[in-house]
Amino acid sequence: QVQLVESGGGLVQAGGSLRLSCAATGRTLRGYDMGWFRQAPGKEREFVAAISWSGRSTPYGDSVLGRFHISRDNVKNTVYLQMNGLKPEDTAVYYCAARVETSTRIDVSYQAWDYWGQGTQVTVSS
Repeated sequence: QVQLVESGGGLVQAGGSLRLSCAATGRTLRGYDMGWFRQAPGKEREFVAAISWSGRSTPYGDSVLGRFHISRDNVKNTVYLQMNGLKPEDTAVYYCAARVETSTRIDVSYQAWDYWGQGTQVTVSS
């Protein structure tokens, strides 16, 4: 089993930056896609970004493209989400997720992911 623990959330002003981290324990992440999703109150869980084991595939959600950057350190079993140019509409609980890599194309639907962290709150004030 994979356990995921997020950190780095908080309160930031619009235009600011935050870096989220997700540390995995329980097993190596070799062969796992890693991703970030978010959910605001009253809204569905939304895909933010994902990264394949090799790092060669990094899809992003349209609303964060060009502002957020996902990366991973396979030695530390950790994935990161650098968030720049934050907007009030980025306010949400951010979840880290993992899934067994099955193809070169990462499935970005939240139903396809196997493991989830507990989430970390990100609040962007205007």
